Amino acid sequence: MSDLFNPYAAEFANPKGPGDSRPTALQIIRDNDLLNKWTGKVALITGATSGLGVETARALYATGADVFITARDVKKGQDVVDAILKSSEGQGKLEIIEMDMNSLDSVKKAAKAFLAQSNKLNILVNNAGVMATPEGTKTADGFEQQFGVNHLAHFTLTALLLPTLIQSSTPSFNSRVVSLTSSGHRYSALHWDDVNLTKDYNPWIGYGQSKAACIWLANYIDRVYGSRGVHAVSVHPGGSFTGLMQNLSQETLAEWQKDTTMMLGMLTPEQGAATSIWASVGKVWEGKGGKYLCNCTVGEPAKDMMSIVDYGYAPHAFDEDGENRLWELSCELAGVKTEE
Repeated sequence: MSDLFNPYAAEFANPKGPGDSRPTALQIIRDNDLLNKWTGKVALITGATSGLGVETARALYATGADVFITARDVKKGQDVVDAILKSSEGQGKLEIIEMDMNSLDSVKKAAKAFLAQSNKLNILVNNAGVMATPEGTKTADGFEQQFGVNHLAHFTLTALLLPTLIQSSTPSFNSRVVSLTSSGHRYSALHWDDVNLTKDYNPWIGYGQSKAACIWLANYIDRVYGSRGVHAVSVHPGGSFTGLMQNLSQETLAEWQKDTTMMLGMLTPEQGAATSIWASVGKVWEGKGGKYLCNCTVGEPAKDMMSIVDYGYAPHAFDEDGENRLWELSCELAGVKTEE
């Protein structure tokens, strides 16, 4: 593999914990010489009011692009906007789209609200997510929350914005979709007979299938829409202590913190957003996609499926039949039609 596909190999070779020499999202922007170079481009990021989403928005805004962030809590979103505007060199617009990912109706309204403000979309980062939600936690539409939020809400938003992504694509910059996943996708593929896991709920199985679905979404988009100028990759951002961990017990967190290897691999949120930004802006990804990324490089098959410090992908991460079936099921569940 060319170094172009592994530009930070040395920095990731010997991690020393959060804040070490591994790149931040803003460093990726600077290294690609993109500060205020993207005037006129438009990016949309989900879940940008905390954690990696804030840093993804901050970095993309520094390019000079117009950036839209989704927020369930508009006031919280405004606080993020104000903080970024005070500290950033970016010169584009920074706008909030109200969206509650627990409601497909809210997602559909958010898509309309975005399209009312912009007729262009060059980069869509499906960043928002929940993890290890308790049994019985459902979305407003009755879906198991992890499947509903991590996959189905993002599918709905992406499907509704695909025509704009297609129209916005140019020969010099094809539109990009970045779908955040996790090494946790290895816990489970899709439970076709019971996607809501009503028979035997396990929070990690639920998380696993939802994150496998995030990979399949990216794979499908790249395979089917790549010829129309829309490419997609899935991104495992690595481990960061963010609000994503709010459902974990103190005992689980304490056990993780005893694992020296795991803790050395952890990242700050600024570093955790780096691979998403590399996927969003890296010149090497122009006109390419269909890959699983981690550590600012192309991921490899997992050597140890049970190891939390192995970031590789499972055999089921690339399953064309499963991807097709999930797309059809998602269209049905979300009440969305797509043109291919």
